[in-house]
Amino acid sequence: MSATPSTLTRTAQLVGFLLKYRNSGVFTGLDWDAATDLDVEVPEEGRPADFVRDLEALGPTFIKIGQALSTRPDMVPPAYLAALEKMQDDVTALDAATIEAVVEAELGVRLHSVFPGFDAKPLGCASLAQVHRATLRDGREVAVKVQRPNVAQLIRGDLDTLQMLAAKADHNTQVGRRLHFVDWVQEFRKTVMDELDYRLEADHLERFGEHLAKYPMLVVPQPLRDLSSARVLTMELVTGSKVTEPLGLRRTEHSMRPLVVDLLRGYLDQMFVHGEMHADPHPGNLLITPDHRLAIFDLGMVAHIPPKMRGRLLKLVFSAVDGRGEAVADELIALGVRLHDFDEGRFVREVGQHVARYAAHGHSQDWSEGRLFLHLSRLSALCGLRTPPEFNLLAKTLLNLETVCVALDPELSLKATVEDHLQGLLRDRLLQTLSPANLASEAIELQSLLQDAPRKVGTVLSLLAENRLQMRITGWQDSAIMENLQKIANRIAAGIVVAALLISSALLLRSGVGPFLFGYPAFALLLFVVAVGLGLAIVVSALRNDKKPRPREERGMRS
Repeated sequence: MSATPSTLTRTAQLVGFLLKYRNSGVFTGLDWDAATDLDVEVPEEGRPADFVRDLEALGPTFIKIGQALSTRPDMVPPAYLAALEKMQDDVTALDAATIEAVVEAELGVRLHSVFPGFDAKPLGCASLAQVHRATLRDGREVAVKVQRPNVAQLIRGDLDTLQMLAAKADHNTQVGRRLHFVDWVQEFRKTVMDELDYRLEADHLERFGEHLAKYPMLVVPQPLRDLSSARVLTMELVTGSKVTEPLGLRRTEHSMRPLVVDLLRGYLDQMFVHGEMHADPHPGNLLITPDHRLAIFDLGMVAHIPPKMRGRLLKLVFSAVDGRGEAVADELIALGVRLHDFDEGRFVREVGQHVARYAAHGHSQDWSEGRLFLHLSRLSALCGLRTPPEFNLLAKTLLNLETVCVALDPELSLKATVEDHLQGLLRDRLLQTLSPANLASEAIELQSLLQDAPRKVGTVLSLLAENRLQMRITGWQDSAIMENLQKIANRIAAGIVVAALLISSALLLRSGVGPFLFGYPAFALLLFVVAVGLGLAIVVSALRNDKKPRPREERGMRS
């Protein structure tokens, strides 16, 4: 299928952007000086600031890519990482008629029949949607989030182009084979397409509200399902002040510590108990309500963590808080993918040193958990270990939470609060493994093993005694080894044929048997031309199709 002019134009824009920043270090790896630089000042001008501005100019897809890149310290140098964290997602508001048309098309009713009061001036605008204050027929105030028209089609087209460029980079460049850009683009595609479905965000609001109900200082606005769809989300209106605004007298009259403690504990529960991670808990998504509670909203980006990985991440965080560097290195190796140049000795040594420094400066904001994990992600990349996206997202989430907590209560020891709650979570996990249901399940499995073991051992011994024990390797016919053997055999056979043709043509040339062409026997000349053509075809095929083996990668269990 031929590319449309718009697709070609977009591809040219992306290639131009990548060429402009090809020497920036983004996507091309880090160095040890960058990895050890914890304090990075972001200049208002210069390459990092230009990089962010150019990303914003490319549109909503690339604003989201910038937000995703801010969670990948293994891909992005610290200066660019810090600049991406300041990326703005403010755009010009759509006119009221366009918003009204989207709402009516999605809900199937007239706008003012369900929202007698609908403020045409939005509460906030972003590249994907804008939010309006509205009033229901019963007088309740709500917030209506409306997706911009055609934004989903634009993002799909951009992602298709990115997928094509990523596949070429993975195939033709060393950094592509190392970082697997195609996997990253596919993961990003799933995340951003889920964010565009507001029915999923409604699910997230309901689950977070249910899970955080035991923390009285936290509030999550609930959706109104009857007035929501894939592109329109109606939820309870939450008002208040941003956590980054100066609190002044308010902090004196009302202690912010209960809010901070509940926020930390609630998010730790979400991550390690319920397996859901709010991927974007930055200060702009949190409000202090008039009744002195903390409101959490904008839950479009939520990552889900499998139970096994959840347990390993919990052990990793607890080991770091406890100052056990080798245990942190063990869990990172178990979670990650070891590349062909993985330097295990250096990795364990570097992780141990940084965790020890963190333990020694546990009350310093320069050595918070989030900053430590971002730093460990960089060290992993430098030592040849690819960390899972969940670990990078955990680091970014903790860093955002720490920013909020320090703004609300600078005197609170975050490390002590986190350590205390993690101990409780570990105790609960241990008690859960000792629950009657789990013990009964383990007993049934053990009983099955004991019943089947004698019969299976007897069968193996009988086969050995009768010399009938066989081993079968499945997938051999379709394996890469079989394909390469066939390629070798074909080339050897083709080479023999070429040699035979050359020898035959030489013998016929000496025979002098006509007819003649250019003074040579025509049949001999024909055989020579065919032999030369086949020989050149073999050489061209070898040069074009033969490639170096992919770097070896393995998932390893160190502990």
